[in-house]
Amino acid sequence: MRVLFFGTSEFALPSLEVLLAGHRVVGVVTQPDRPAGRGRRPSTPPVKRLAELHGLPCLQPPRLRDPGWVERLTALDPEIGVVAAYGQILPPAILAVPPRGCVNLHASLLPRYRGAAPIQWAIIRGERETGLTTFVMDEGMDTGPILLQERVTIGPEETAGELARRLAARGATLLLETLDGLAADRLAPVPQPPGPAVMAPRLSKEDGWIDWGRSAEEIVSLIRGANPWPGAATAVPSGRLLLWRARAFPGEGEPGSLLPGPEGGLVIAAGQGVVRPVEVQPENRRAMTWEEFLRGARLAPGVRFGSTVPAR
Repeated sequence: MRVLFFGTSEFALPSLEVLLAGHRVVGVVTQPDRPAGRGRRPSTPPVKRLAELHGLPCLQPPRLRDPGWVERLTALDPEIGVVAAYGQILPPAILAVPPRGCVNLHASLLPRYRGAAPIQWAIIRGERETGLTTFVMDEGMDTGPILLQERVTIGPEETAGELARRLAARGATLLLETLDGLAADRLAPVPQPPGPAVMAPRLSKEDGWIDWGRSAEEIVSLIRGANPWPGAATAVPSGRLLLWRARAFPGEGEPGSLLPGPEGGLVIAAGQGVVRPVEVQPENRRAMTWEEFLRGARLAPGVRFGSTVPAR
């Protein structure tokens, strides 16, 4: 089929690659280049780089609702639209451009975890299973009828970044199966199950701050779900400390306090259990092991870790 592809991040790359091999991609729509990093230099979306590599028309509308974009997309003569990690809501006029509508690849088992961050929130909330869904898009937020789904087990120490890479690869295969099924008229969309949906809004930096009053298991889930962004943060005497990997153990102490661990070394007390960091990153420094950080910071048992950095 003649496919108009909407995607931006690395998650979308495997999907675009399989479509290039199995269908005809008539154009790619991605987010505009945006300033990034300390130098605030324009950063090119990964999907744009792949599109340019294959010589595809690549459009970067600041807002799809702006005048003229319906006509520009219609001129590409797409048969179907495919969306994977694009980052903008498609207005009804855009959804109506391809005669066969638009199909979305979503990284959850809808109706669970509708929204921009389904992978992160599934891990943060302690889920042991998630999945992938292809569905026909409508005007709602991930509310359209389902085409195909696949269940995926979440590894016990898997981070959001690691899970995203796995789901991106498996999602590309599911997406190709979906388009092949639609092209052969073998697939019929099925309405999503009724009942309340679980939402997964875009994460903010504030979502990464650790509340040491929560259980160690919950805190470790937050650390995994906030890796690689925004990072799970806590306040230490020298400023902010990011925790990239950690494990939970039985134990007790004043929440947020540093204390000797059950297997040696130092751990951080939680509301229930203790957290042993594995990989951390002090403010304005590289990532390092927990032991390296403790040697440099010279922190003693009884030091309290906080949920916000104190004003200086």
